[in-house]
Amino acid sequence: MSNNEYLKTEKIWKLLLKFSIPAIVGMMVNALYNVVDRIYIGWLGPLPMTGIGLSLPMMILMMAFGMLIGIGAASRISIRLGEGRQEDAEKILGNAFTMLILIMGSVMILGLIFKEPLLYLFGASPATYEYANQYMTVILMGALFQGIGFGLNNVIRAEGNPKIAMYTMLLGAFTNIVLDPIFIFAFGLGIRGAAIATIISQLVTSIWVMRYFLSGKSRLKLKREHLKPNAAIVGSIVAIGMSPFFMQVAASMVTIVSNNALKANGGDIAIGAMTVINSLAMFFLMPIFGINQGAQPIIGFNYGAKEYRRVKEALKYAIAGGTVIATFGFIMTQFFTVTLIKMFNSDPELISVASVGMKTFLVMMPIIGFQIISSNYFQAVGKAPKSMFLGLLRQVLVLIPMLIILPQFFGLMGVWYAGPTADLIASLVTALFLVIEMRHLDASHVLQTA
Repeated sequence: MSNNEYLKTEKIWKLLLKFSIPAIVGMMVNALYNVVDRIYIGWLGPLPMTGIGLSLPMMILMMAFGMLIGIGAASRISIRLGEGRQEDAEKILGNAFTMLILIMGSVMILGLIFKEPLLYLFGASPATYEYANQYMTVILMGALFQGIGFGLNNVIRAEGNPKIAMYTMLLGAFTNIVLDPIFIFAFGLGIRGAAIATIISQLVTSIWVMRYFLSGKSRLKLKREHLKPNAAIVGSIVAIGMSPFFMQVAASMVTIVSNNALKANGGDIAIGAMTVINSLAMFFLMPIFGINQGAQPIIGFNYGAKEYRRVKEALKYAIAGGTVIATFGFIMTQFFTVTLIKMFNSDPELISVASVGMKTFLVMMPIIGFQIISSNYFQAVGKAPKSMFLGLLRQVLVLIPMLIILPQFFGLMGVWYAGPTADLIASLVTALFLVIEMRHLDASHVLQTA
């Protein structure tokens, strides 16, 4: 049975396990490497940890461009395969590869040129600038590797090979975990060593992905005649990819506003505390992103095939899984707070600030799974504007104003209050959008079977 037929006939829960478990494993290992990376850097002291937090907006922005092309292409490819249009799917792949090279190359050059003013914009101080500068300079040099490895890995999953996509993430993560202590401590390169380990792992990942598409093992072929950008194809990729792109850009903006609010109300230590909080939050949220990645080709294919009942079933299971994982993350961050923070650094001031921040900022975590999965649904079925709005609702329309307004009244606590406020409002609005969408889907199903 072909992968295409399998997506249309196999039980949804089996499909979701088949596609999501490899993605979850890959995302968890990726999250683990990020946590281990931060732990090693934390052992250098609280200010190097702050340096990572200051580099985060640029790292998120680089990820945004990878998502713009990678996720946009993957969503379009899933739908085209569902429609039985193999040749069109390969054209999308070729255009995606070219755009990743052009965009990530540009990001690297511009980032290196403007890194000093950017880092001060991101909240750097004289005490933390050099740490952030050492880290970000190296990370920018690996932008092209990150774009190819991450971007095209989404396509591997979309064409029906979730295990290969998982191996990609495992390879990169394990490479980084092994190299981190070597470059940081054995070679004595400190925070720069952590960045070098990261870009080497990204290089290994990009080589692995390219080997897959050029070795003849892939279903979709990377053909020379499809590399020349086609305006219509690029436009279709960008139209879908804009949603996760703007969500990541918004996350970068949030980090900038947050860093400056933290610096003004809690100093450099507060930025380091938020770096720890975000690292742990992402560790618990990464499996939900794995469910998203597993559900995307299932939902996209069946939507393209007009199997609306299966679309709803896949969404239901994905939301249930996301909610269970988010609730587990809530329990861990609320009841094992100090233990988790001490893995990164034992500085009493950092522990004190991060403990209060974590318990407050992540108090709405149980409902985050629903919001993430539901927003991804609209992306998977090609309804980019709705997905984009729901993503931006939390990150821009609510969270940024809260980060500006609440500290005026509550100081540092205002920064921590901003997170749960945005989570609650975004989840309520997302629920409203989803109810309306499901009614439309039911109506379409009735018309189809009438």
